[in-house]
Amino acid sequence: MGEKLPVWHAGELALQQQAGVAERMAEVGQRVIRDYMPDQHRDFYAQLPFIVLGSVDKQGDAWATLLEGQPGFIFSPNATMLDIEAYPDASDPAAEGIADGAPVGLLGIELHTRRRNRMNGVLSAIGGGFRVQVMQSFGNCPRYIQLRDFRFAHLPGEPFHGEVEEMTTLDEAAHTTINNADAFYVATYAEQQVDASHRGGKPGFVRVSDDGLLTIPDFNGNLFFSTLGNIHQNGKAGLLFVDYRSGDTLQMTGDASVILDAPEIAAFQGAERLWTFRARRIVRRRAALALRWQTAPDGVSPASEITGDWQSAAERLRASELAQRWRPFKVTKIIDESASIRSFHLMPDDGAGLLPHQAGQHLPIRVQLPDTEKPLIRHYTLSVAPSDGFYRISVKRDGVVSRYLLDHLRVGDQIETRAPAGDFIIDAQETRPAVLIAAGVGITPMLAMLRHLVYEGRRKQRMRPTYFIQSARSKAERPFVRELDALLAAAQGAFKLVRVLSQTDEAEQGFDYDIAGRIDMALLSQMLPFNDYDFYLCGPPQFTQAMYDGLRSYNIADKRIHAEAFGPSSLQRHEDAAEPKTQLPPVSTSDVPIKFMTSLKEARWTPQSGSLLELAEARGLSPEYSCREGHCGSCKTRLIKGAVTYPTAPTASVAEGEILICCAQPAQQNGDIEPILLEI
Repeated sequence: MGEKLPVWHAGELALQQQAGVAERMAEVGQRVIRDYMPDQHRDFYAQLPFIVLGSVDKQGDAWATLLEGQPGFIFSPNATMLDIEAYPDASDPAAEGIADGAPVGLLGIELHTRRRNRMNGVLSAIGGGFRVQVMQSFGNCPRYIQLRDFRFAHLPGEPFHGEVEEMTTLDEAAHTTINNADAFYVATYAEQQVDASHRGGKPGFVRVSDDGLLTIPDFNGNLFFSTLGNIHQNGKAGLLFVDYRSGDTLQMTGDASVILDAPEIAAFQGAERLWTFRARRIVRRRAALALRWQTAPDGVSPASEITGDWQSAAERLRASELAQRWRPFKVTKIIDESASIRSFHLMPDDGAGLLPHQAGQHLPIRVQLPDTEKPLIRHYTLSVAPSDGFYRISVKRDGVVSRYLLDHLRVGDQIETRAPAGDFIIDAQETRPAVLIAAGVGITPMLAMLRHLVYEGRRKQRMRPTYFIQSARSKAERPFVRELDALLAAAQGAFKLVRVLSQTDEAEQGFDYDIAGRIDMALLSQMLPFNDYDFYLCGPPQFTQAMYDGLRSYNIADKRIHAEAFGPSSLQRHEDAAEPKTQLPPVSTSDVPIKFMTSLKEARWTPQSGSLLELAEARGLSPEYSCREGHCGSCKTRLIKGAVTYPTAPTASVAEGEILICCAQPAQQNGDIEPILLEI
């Protein structure tokens, strides 16, 4: 046997570095990548009815195939050898790569249990099969595997007598096979190291373009990047699609590439990168396998169920083109969450898809009230996660627009919305525990965050530890009771829910609530073990400010405290002494010419004019706005030329070249006064 391989080769390392996990995987690799098989793996291989093999032919092309046999046809005489009493049929294009001294990749996968292990090594012929000397052996992620029960339609190992269909391009039948597939197998290699693996998703997760290009989303996995690292290294792959009902095989070899940055990655739910494949040689053999499989009841992989599809991705991309426009959304469902909060479920009504949002963001809506001259803009926090596939706003009777929605909006009605916005968001991958503190309707962003944490935790098999402390006035006003219970169960111990009621009439402690009273620092000291936390606050202004001040008094760093800060819940922060303060340019003390380029109007701003929004209104213009305090972002406007500043730093984020006209004023200039040009 040759020299021991390094744990990771250059291609794997490159992708681990791109994903930001190289340091962690260096330690993981030393622990889990072995040059021998543990006894558990040896016993596992012995019970399989098939094994996936990857080989490389004389032209340097990779092929994937299945080798079948009655359980026991694979045997491990010792921890570094695996004997396989089977051989690819002469019609199998993978057979050319099966020769003494050839490197091969093996995937042992048990579809009826979702177990799988991988191994690569060097082959030698023995008897009616061959032996593989282990080079690398490791366990593998069981996600994205659909449960299937197997049977043999005839004895394995019988010669194949059917037609071998060879093609250079995909025909209609091949397109259909790929479009219907919820799984395939892939062989790749780098230098003398061959790998065989499995990919799964919803049916149709592999997109086939008219010219035969396959595009495959890469979902979260074990971060080894064995397959994609090989592709990154040499750009070749072999794919195998199996018709599990008929035993047909569709094998192809060709060129592959990894895509690390593209709009479709963000649009395809669950995708972390993409890769493409174009076949150069294709072989189809109908009923080539003795095995047949049937999908088990409830056999769909839970991990696959929470991924997206190409139609939804295309709709999201169309929606991104409309991000700056007002779009019609239809009310699809209305639910009373409590005595004071009602939820409205919304879906696009213009043929485009949902624009992805981040958990905690708010949705701008525009409503024309009967007695108002122009539409009113308001912002309601989305109370669902980005993965939920719909928008939901949860509204309390507070303000003229909220009252109108509660009194007049019905299922089937339309309202106008624009792209979700806001910086009050949570990082599901952070390992520091999160403490979500919500009072009243302030639960809405927290609920979105909880839903997102559960989704990401299931997707990546690691949930961020979270404490959720919720207060309500009474049992009748406590919203989302069943939903919170379901999230608590799905979190499998990663979340702790503390329910606080200020009025406990008709409520049972331990069932309807945990603590009577209000949320304050004494309660937090009682409920939270000593640790370093990120705090998230949302509720009425006085509540949010009091909690913030209390946390700061306990020496909690300002950057550890996140709060909903649009509209009336704006927060007065006290920055840490060590944090450098951003100095805003002073407001101009001189008159400044303002040109509204879209409307072809001009005005002169004076130090008494106030904000640029107020100046525009005085000139007869009606720019969009909502909060007038720099919190919501509704008034974002493109600055074509000139310099502006803010008397107080706004909290809404803007892109380069944009300003918030509701609070922006001309900045002090040195020398000649330059006009300000706005896209209004």
